[in-house]
Amino acid sequence: KSAESGAGLYFTYMIFEKIEFYESLWTGKTSIYRNYTKTKENVFNLKKYIDEHVETRCLTHIDAVPDNFLFTLDGDIRLIDWEYAGMQDPHVDIAMFGIYSFYNREQIDNLIDFYFQGKCSDAVRLKIYCYVAICGLLWSNWCEYKRNLGVDFGEYSLRQYRYAKDYYKIFMEETNEGR
Repeated sequence: KSAESGAGLYFTYMIFEKIEFYESLWTGKTSIYRNYTKTKENVFNLKKYIDEHVETRCLTHIDAVPDNFLFTLDGDIRLIDWEYAGMQDPHVDIAMFGIYSFYNREQIDNLIDFYFQGKCSDAVRLKIYCYVAICGLLWSNWCEYKRNLGVDFGEYSLRQYRYAKDYYKIFMEETNEGR
């Protein structure tokens, strides 16, 4: 609704800067993933496509994990935990919801189709795939930072990193750039 209302903040959530920020907090400054440097390079190469396809920025939650949706007894839905919120492309929240839910490609496509009522352009779908890859790397880096603090997210961290790798490849295949 914020895209329609025009509500906004002075703070823009800069995903690529946050990826770098969490990486800077790692002890030893190296990733646990042996191919991290190449994966990061690939993900950062998606920035050009995103920049060319962002139509609007609005108040975006950024942490659209299913647990942050409260269903009230009177039938309303409330979105809580706004600590990461900022101005951003609203399509980021679609990608975030999908990766937090551990959705596979078919489920992410179903989520996109549901959100857009079957009318999502190929360009927007590809942009959301880019966000899946980018946000996967973001949260993987966050997990590595937390791991250095003694908090291990195990499978969650690995799956986020896999989104970065897999959705970069999907984007490349879908745009015929990977051939």
